[in-house]
Amino acid sequence: MPYAGDEKETLHASLRQHRDAVLWKLDGLDDEQLRRPMTPSGTNLLGLVKHLASVEYGWFVETFGGETEPLWFDPYESEDMTVGPGETTERIVAFYGRARAAADPVIDGLSLDTLGRPAWWDHSVSLRWVLVHMTEETARHAGHMDIVRELIDGATGDRPRVTDGDRPRVTDTA
Repeated sequence: MPYAGDEKETLHASLRQHRDAVLWKLDGLDDEQLRRPMTPSGTNLLGLVKHLASVEYGWFVETFGGETEPLWFDPYESEDMTVGPGETTERIVAFYGRARAAADPVIDGLSLDTLGRPAWWDHSVSLRWVLVHMTEETARHAGHMDIVRELIDGATGDRPRVTDGDRPRVTDTA
């Protein structure tokens, strides 16, 4: 984390930290555990990753005039929150990686005051607003994933824990 960075650098680093937490929540789990619905609404870890990939593409790429890859699901019908039997873990994790990779040049290449227009809204938004919104969205779902992961195997936190003698400590992911 750039503790003395400028506004854009700090916002982007915060988003990256939450993105990394999302991926860490998948570590060490098998396919059944990643797909297992853990709430009455069906929330599962892999569905949350698929959703986050979809919204990264939408908010960062589409909103600012970029091309996204063709989707094999309809996010407007909440199909981005579910995982079909033919969708592999590798496909969804790679989709999230591509969405992040497509979003980062938009973030890096535009000023925070640049306006874009989401196709699904009737007004423009600044890159600053989108960065804050997507950091909130990613952090919110990373929190959901923390609870789901704890229900699966007891693991909690936003990054791996390492031990320093007898004392656990959190690693710095800067």
